[in-house]
Amino acid sequence: MASERQFPRPPRLSRRSLLGGAAAAAGAATLTATGSGTASAATLPMVDVAIVGAGLAGLTAARDLVAAGKSVVVLEARDRVGGRVVGLDLAGGGVTEGGGEFIGPTQNRIKALADSLGVQTFATYNTGDNLLYKDGKKTPYATDGVLGAVPPIDAAGLANAAIVQATLDDLAKQIPVDAPWTAAKADEWDRQTFETWLRANAVIPSAKFLFDVACTSIFSAEPRELSFLFVLFYIAAAGDSANPGTLERLTETAGGAQELRFVGGSQLVPVKLAATLGDRVVLNAPVRTIARSGGGYVVTADGVTVTAKKVVVAVPPPIAARITYDPVLPASRDQLTQRLPMASVGKAIAIYDTPFWRADGLNGQVVSDTGVISSTFDNSPPDASYGALMGFIEADEARKLDAASEAEVRAAVLKDYATYFGAKAASPTSFVLQRWNNETYTRGGPVSIAAPGVLTQYGPALRTPVGGIHWAGTETSTYWMGFMDGAVRSGERVAKEVLAAL
Repeated sequence: MASERQFPRPPRLSRRSLLGGAAAAAGAATLTATGSGTASAATLPMVDVAIVGAGLAGLTAARDLVAAGKSVVVLEARDRVGGRVVGLDLAGGGVTEGGGEFIGPTQNRIKALADSLGVQTFATYNTGDNLLYKDGKKTPYATDGVLGAVPPIDAAGLANAAIVQATLDDLAKQIPVDAPWTAAKADEWDRQTFETWLRANAVIPSAKFLFDVACTSIFSAEPRELSFLFVLFYIAAAGDSANPGTLERLTETAGGAQELRFVGGSQLVPVKLAATLGDRVVLNAPVRTIARSGGGYVVTADGVTVTAKKVVVAVPPPIAARITYDPVLPASRDQLTQRLPMASVGKAIAIYDTPFWRADGLNGQVVSDTGVISSTFDNSPPDASYGALMGFIEADEARKLDAASEAEVRAAVLKDYATYFGAKAASPTSFVLQRWNNETYTRGGPVSIAAPGVLTQYGPALRTPVGGIHWAGTETSTYWMGFMDGAVRSGERVAKEVLAAL
């Protein structure tokens, strides 16, 4: 297994320590909630801004506001920072990613943040062949085909898939990323699901299969759950102001959103960012109410109360909806959050003495038409001192297993791994599982999704402040919604918004 030097894990967070070793090294103080609704709960001095959520969005906003000379408190429900970015400890030492882990071209803001904190990247392992498992047959295929890493389906299906892909990219160029509901054909596209559109356009079964897998891999949702307008926006958002978004950038490893990983695990980024904020970050403090009071707001969390001039809510929309607001939010905002559920996802990582599949000429990436796991990656550390296979449990498959025991999930996952990579895959040295559907303060992932009618009817409420309450989080980003980069962008945007309002 990897040593701490080779693939160090981020410091663990606890009630006693805000940031573990990182905070101690930085000389940071600690704030933790003292109790749930007790008389001894701490009341902090008034601050300029109270931020709800210590994920990348909330922490980035806090960084920028502090840099501008504003006083800030960040209230986090969990006993750790990072939100949907979390490191999972391995039995033999080291860490693997249980949430967001990949970055790629045009994801400039997360890369700049990581660089500023000294968190390095390395290339996702992509040497050797991918595997297609379809109709009970395994077929290796190269990652540098005409359309990238395209599974070897029949010629008619490949031709149909190429047309569909080009059409999606062309339509996405018509979407204003800051207001997709204003696109010329927004009403038409928002009246249908992605499934309806695919059935009319991906007319060859093998082509439809490819887009079904792409959909669950990108959104952790089935095509029938998604507005076609939402899908086009998501594609348009996979770029930046100089580079239009493309489906390829969402799905590819080399040259795409899965190109790079972080040395030491992705949670190092929020951990190190939080360390720069010191005792401004309060853990174990789920926010229950945000109430207008005079010219500011009283934010009440378990064990701590904060009075602030402005509030930033930087948690997923369904979680933000569980906070009690006084006065109540406008109907448009509340109706929006009622209609933006989290998708369904889990990550299963099996650890082996070596990445043995590499010796077989495989890169650890699978596309499958069956099983609990339909897509996998090689999650080994950069020095390959141990092997790690990571598989996504997504959409319908994730929901089927929500009530299953961890042992049952492990058995189902390892059965799939053995099908794809042989008998060795059935006997890992350890196994870790992250089930986002069952996480109290997330309840799914990687992102909130929109069904037909949501964006055109309620979209404008997504970022519109309500009095002194401002909204952040990856769901509010114009570029890279659903990704770590989108979270960072939203934090930067909301900080500017709040500074202009103070």
